Amino acid sequence: MNYNDTMAFINSYTKTGGRITDLSRAQELMERIGNPEKRLRFVHIAGTNGKGSTLEYISNALILSGYRTGQFTSPFVIRYNDRIRINGEEIPDEELCATAEKVKSAVQDRPYSQFEITMAIALLWYEEQNCDVVVFETGMGGLLDSTNVIPPPLVSVITSISLDHTAILGNTVEEIAVQKAGIIKGGSAVILSEDNPPVVADIVRKTAEERGADYIPCEPCKPYMDGGLFAPFMYRGIKLTPAMAGVHQKYNAQTAITACLYLRSKGFDISDGNIIKAVETTQVKARVQYIEGEPPVIVDGGHNPAGVGMLALMLMYLSTRGKKIYTVMGMVDSKDYVESVKTIARHSDVLIAVDGFAPNAVPAQNIVDIASFYTEAEEASLTEAVEKAKALALENDGVAVISGSLYLASEYLNQIK
Repeated sequence: MNYNDTMAFINSYTKTGGRITDLSRAQELMERIGNPEKRLRFVHIAGTNGKGSTLEYISNALILSGYRTGQFTSPFVIRYNDRIRINGEEIPDEELCATAEKVKSAVQDRPYSQFEITMAIALLWYEEQNCDVVVFETGMGGLLDSTNVIPPPLVSVITSISLDHTAILGNTVEEIAVQKAGIIKGGSAVILSEDNPPVVADIVRKTAEERGADYIPCEPCKPYMDGGLFAPFMYRGIKLTPAMAGVHQKYNAQTAITACLYLRSKGFDISDGNIIKAVETTQVKARVQYIEGEPPVIVDGGHNPAGVGMLALMLMYLSTRGKKIYTVMGMVDSKDYVESVKTIARHSDVLIAVDGFAPNAVPAQNIVDIASFYTEAEEASLTEAVEKAKALALENDGVAVISGSLYLASEYLNQIK
């Protein structure tokens, strides 16, 4: 198969593959391709927000320490291949096609999901490439997520938990926490991000006890005086400054550091220097991504209340330091776009609404109708909106912001690539 054939094969499957009540379908898929997951070692990551950043911190510490590290993330940001990486390099087209061919020959016409097919391709490639460890991000939830077919991992990591995908995972933080805690396995350990409410910590701790897993708390970190755009923090007496913007990054970094120290206790040779370097150099596209320039641009695909709240804190910080905020915003209708638009509009001097970047994009006029109660709002095409936001930011010593849907962030990043 060539690249187009491969993408046609993957896209021939639906996003969900039909309703599931257990992991039998994913387990059957693994059996069909020879169970590569049984010959790999994993760090398994679940959570509502912070999974991607935490994964990158851990991965980069491992890579810097000389370990061949698989990285599995979702969704893709620039192109499909960036979901499947080793040592930061995405799977080459020819290897993606060859591995997809193997999966295709094994799956026949079974009703798998696109995510399951992608996972199968990734695991076969990681095994073929002799990865020392795979840092493995769940797609949605945990308990019934197809990534949960892996054997007990080296360590499970659960990042910040909040409301998202409520139609599938539950209507309360407690219900969602139960799903996320589903990745905890006996004979392993779990680390929970400190920025979770006590009720979540209780659920995770109890699940660990019931399953015979170690519960590893994070040692508290403290903000370093004025947090600043990149929120330096003190951890174990050391000042660390993440390369990613936002006050929430100290929690993601703290969680990743705890995971690295646990891996060290299990025999991995990860030095303090490599952990610090990972925290201070790691960046993730479209996660409150700060792009230096004239003017500076923030690109963020945060689309649930907690994610939007993190961007709002960043905009508030900039506003209090005299920066004008010119926002391009687009959302999809599967998210709570009303509250998201309200939140970002409150912190924007001008908001320009866009649509057309996804089949289920919210009409730009709907966004304007909401935003206009809080700020000056208008609609435009993506290209026109970006040009205007950048021009206004340049003229008024401000910042241009591309926000809302990850699909929108992806389209923008592809345009400037």
